[in-house]
Amino acid sequence: MASIRELHEQLVKKERSAVEITQEALDKIQALEPKLHSFLHVTAQQALEQARAVDAKIAAGEEIGLLAGIPIGIKDNMCTKGIPTTCASRILENFVPPYESTVTQKLLDAGAVTVGKTNLDEFAMGSSTENSAYQVTANPWDVTRVPGGSSGGSAAAVAGGECVVSLGSDTGGSIRQPASFCGVVGLKPTYGLVSRYGLVAYASSLDQIGPFGRSVEDTAILLQAIAGYDSKDSTSLKVEIPDYAATLKPDLKARRKMRIGVITETFGEGLDSVVEEAVTKAIAQLQVLGAEIHTISCPSFRYGLPSYYIIAPSEASANLARYDGVKYGLRTPDADNLLSMYTRTRATGFGTEVKRRIMIGTYALSAGYYDAYYLKAQKVRTLIKQDFENAFKQVDVLVTPTAPTTAFKAGEKTTDPLSMYLNDLMTIPVNLAGLPGISVPCGFDDNGLPIGLQVIGNVLREDQIIQVAYAYEQSTNWHLRQPAL
Repeated sequence: MASIRELHEQLVKKERSAVEITQEALDKIQALEPKLHSFLHVTAQQALEQARAVDAKIAAGEEIGLLAGIPIGIKDNMCTKGIPTTCASRILENFVPPYESTVTQKLLDAGAVTVGKTNLDEFAMGSSTENSAYQVTANPWDVTRVPGGSSGGSAAAVAGGECVVSLGSDTGGSIRQPASFCGVVGLKPTYGLVSRYGLVAYASSLDQIGPFGRSVEDTAILLQAIAGYDSKDSTSLKVEIPDYAATLKPDLKARRKMRIGVITETFGEGLDSVVEEAVTKAIAQLQVLGAEIHTISCPSFRYGLPSYYIIAPSEASANLARYDGVKYGLRTPDADNLLSMYTRTRATGFGTEVKRRIMIGTYALSAGYYDAYYLKAQKVRTLIKQDFENAFKQVDVLVTPTAPTTAFKAGEKTTDPLSMYLNDLMTIPVNLAGLPGISVPCGFDDNGLPIGLQVIGNVLREDQIIQVAYAYEQSTNWHLRQPAL
């Protein structure tokens, strides 16, 4: 499928209609879904209605924005009025929100066409999209492998051409890791840049909505549309949003050289040799493009994983307490009393991984353990943040591998939670510090599976990471390769 800008030009020149573009996406979904299982709900009728509205505007001579008529997938943990929002969980199986999330409302206002809700790990808890209560999404490059998670459906849908761009959410790497596995671009914004109103909470101090695209430019355009202050979100930042697309230049040779730091702690044990080789070559290419390369140490980086797996489950334990079978969602019948109804509903409605994280979090917050676990994890979080602050005194952006390996086989890690958690080793510290990060394709392994390069920026410096990612992307052809589906 063509890029946002190409499709926009076709619409404006009346070479194609929005209905034709939307129907192409819907046909692709129908053809590929038996293999990919990217979507939980396909909203064909609504999508065509939205497309017809765009065509009517064009026919009336009205100007349309870049996203008007563009098919978009939405991760199924963002509320969509009148459309099921399940978080891939049985406990929300029949939940249809009565309101629209801020991000989806912004897309509707921009004239975007919502083709459906994409699959995810239940309540965004996972790194493979195997924890969905409904289906396992496949990687378009090799359908026997996982697309990453938790936003695996959104990444696979873009990689497979089922939609032009999509939205995901990122709590510990859930946009960047699947972007790496699926060979697309995925961007996690600064915490607070994009409203979380209408995003079903996993870990509220970490969650952030962000875009997927086949190119850096498409990703930047979608970020532009969803970023901005929202009074309905108390964590939303009241800042001016720059024109991200204006930062897109083919090299890094500005008045002052872009200083790029390579985090030494992200190389070594646990990193697949083919991933290390590809990322090392990508760093050398950034130097060719005019960047100044520095070696940076972030010693607290290694503690990101253990601190995250205390903080995130603790917040999840509190957030998921609301699913009790009383107000909405699943209610298990035939309970003898209220407590029994709570217990049965939650036991039936939540999957294994969600239960595991609720129990970890409840334990960490319990009397006698709060100081030993949760409080200590928050102190480590501060140390990680300080490491990043020190690093950004020396460089403009940081680079690491996005994930330690390429996509693994479905079922390979389902019985080993710790091995699964290690997939987020490179991405978690970015969430703990609230920083922006982007994953861009930087190579393939011997099995033809994509490899991602992660570029990390300082607070609200999305413009810099987009600039670096775009310059690298345009100097290579990794993003032009497509899976043979």
